[in-house]
Amino acid sequence: MTNPTTSMAAPVTTTGVRLHATLPVERWGTTGFPGRWVGGTAMVLGPLLMLAGALARARFPFFFPDQLAAYERHPALMATAYGLFAAGSLLLWPAVAVLAARIGAHSAGWGLWGGVLVMFGLFARAFHAGVDHLAFQLVRSQGAESATETVSAGYGAFHVFATLNLAIVAGWIVIALGAWRTRVLGPVRAAALGLTAALPLGVLKGTTPLSLVALAGLCVALVPLGLALLSEGPRPGRAVVLRWVPLTLVTVALMMLLGQAG
Repeated sequence: MTNPTTSMAAPVTTTGVRLHATLPVERWGTTGFPGRWVGGTAMVLGPLLMLAGALARARFPFFFPDQLAAYERHPALMATAYGLFAAGSLLLWPAVAVLAARIGAHSAGWGLWGGVLVMFGLFARAFHAGVDHLAFQLVRSQGAESATETVSAGYGAFHVFATLNLAIVAGWIVIALGAWRTRVLGPVRAAALGLTAALPLGVLKGTTPLSLVALAGLCVALVPLGLALLSEGPRPGRAVVLRWVPLTLVTVALMMLLGQAG
């Protein structure tokens, strides 16, 4: 007599094996979540996108009235600049997750607190990006002067994410110290990573020379590590790449369309 449990489980197992063969996913190993491909790619793209965004808005004065006025005069440029910066900041979370896992493999405390503080700080920056977007929409609908008055009236209002402002600064210092103490990064690149703490925080902040120094340090620290991470293991075959890349692009496109639909 056939065992019903076995007969039902077999198709599931077969489907899983076929799916893994078609779209294989490398084991995480010592990199931890989300793995070397996602983490390494994020280490390369995240800092570069943030630097590109900061450079795009560098010619405009730093404080929010000038940023809103710049958006009124150059909406496409400012939207692109802030979008690049926000996208790069978003991509830092997998980069930080892998970096913290590497530090944690040698020192759990440094990896834990460095990763947690930086990640909370990235959440706060995502909140700031949302406020930036809303402020720019006010410029479109009401003009820069009215938008400036509205932003000014609520600029110091309390919100939950304000409690994470210290994490934005302290997190990079802690994770840089952890990377240096555990020799995940050498002293020069660890110091460069720590410079990220100098990146201005808050709503509608433009670019200063210190911003560019901080982002250059982030690039010096993470981009070479990301490239090394991507090259330290076997590369996927051409057929696998040709399956994964279109699927990823289609997924991103669908997510964007669904997101715009509300």
